[in-house]
Amino acid sequence: MRIATWNLAGRFTGAHAELVESMRADLLLLTEVSERTELPGWHLHLSRDQMAARRRWSGIATRAPAVPLPDPHPATAAVRLDGLVCWSSVLPWRSSGAIPWGAAPHADRTRRVLDSLLASSPVPDVWGGDWNHALHGREWAGSKAGREHLLRAVAQWELQPLTGGLPHRLPNLLSIDHIAVPGDWPVHAAERIDATGLSDHDAYVVGVTPRARP
Repeated sequence: MRIATWNLAGRFTGAHAELVESMRADLLLLTEVSERTELPGWHLHLSRDQMAARRRWSGIATRAPAVPLPDPHPATAAVRLDGLVCWSSVLPWRSSGAIPWGAAPHADRTRRVLDSLLASSPVPDVWGGDWNHALHGREWAGSKAGREHLLRAVAQWELQPLTGGLPHRLPNLLSIDHIAVPGDWPVHAAERIDATGLSDHDAYVVGVTPRARP
């Protein structure tokens, strides 16, 4: 199974569709999704709330039909695909406003969102999106305290992030866009896909072999 995540920055053209197809993914965890997004041959589910005009916080596209689930948070979309619960999330960045996380220092905004997600059911088997945190090393978009809250959530769900060591487009930084899967899933690949000119975020793709949870 190939899983990709990409922050579309609210844009979508034929060139975006071509890059999506080149990833050869089965599951797309999208963020900042234009309502104009069209992916023939895919089933696309968007989160309910807008982050800007004609732009949704997140979305999930699947090759096979998926069952939409209620948004666990206004900035998170969720579906059930072949028995797997899949989430795509935007988490607060350092300079983000109060909506939809509430006015508070960055680490507290991040903690509030993650506490809300941790209280949700069913829990995710696959979780990704624009988490706005590097998982180790230098922190640029988020905060070190916010990172600790994020790693706590990943550990509580017994997930392994597969993108933490991949580079950001900016030099000397690590990715803030992530894909996490259960810790016992075999991993075959993890790579960054250059999306220069299409988005201010590159895309990330992983290859895994899903296993049923005990």
